[in-house]
Amino acid sequence: MAALGGKAAAFSLVCVPECDSTNTRLMAEPPPDDGRVHVFAADVQTAGRGRRGRVWQSWPGASLTFSALWRFAPGAPVPAGLSLVAGLAVARALEGLGVEGVQLKWPNDVLIHGCKLAGILVELMPGRGRTPAAVVGIGINLRLPADAAIDYPTGVTDLAACLPSPPGASALLARVLDELQALFEIYAAAGFPALRGAWQQRNAFADLPVRILGEAESLSGRCAGVDEDGALLLETDTGMRRVLSGEVSLRVVS
Repeated sequence: MAALGGKAAAFSLVCVPECDSTNTRLMAEPPPDDGRVHVFAADVQTAGRGRRGRVWQSWPGASLTFSALWRFAPGAPVPAGLSLVAGLAVARALEGLGVEGVQLKWPNDVLIHGCKLAGILVELMPGRGRTPAAVVGIGINLRLPADAAIDYPTGVTDLAACLPSPPGASALLARVLDELQALFEIYAAAGFPALRGAWQQRNAFADLPVRILGEAESLSGRCAGVDEDGALLLETDTGMRRVLSGEVSLRVVS
């Protein structure tokens, strides 16, 4: 945590060589509410999880994978757009390192020129009288093995391909935590609307024809950005639709 300098006292960090899932660990045994942000990081996750039941593939030294437990003010409403804010924090950290072509894919992926570099999984902690809280899990590809086979529609990339001298995992973690803290403070004070414009500037599919693959139905239209709750706005033949969940992909226009 030395890389965080004077901000290190705001965080508690546990690092392990291997675990099942950093999100699972924090969800199963929440640390005490002592005013700090509790972070659990692992070099390898044997059961890392992504959205919609996907698996986060992991190899030693290949990625930065961690989860952070963020608590909100008592009585606060259910956080809206939290995964988008986390993605924006990762994007800003990468841009601060000099990475070019950083894009955000709704609702939880960070892309570099269309290829996936990072993924985010946000899980809300059950209430039952507790302070409202969310576990924010983040995985960033650092240096993937040459034979890594990761299924992603537009391909994957790693930080080693983006920078001539990429930082180590600990330095990158400090940068991301710094950005998360800064943006979550804005978020806590003003909600997602205060960060919506910054997210829109990095929207990977802005004004492009897309297809939304949902659990109940599939939709096609033009990606019109996100609203003040972080929902995707889709301009369809029958009008504007507000999409709360689903998988976004580019639609081939013939």
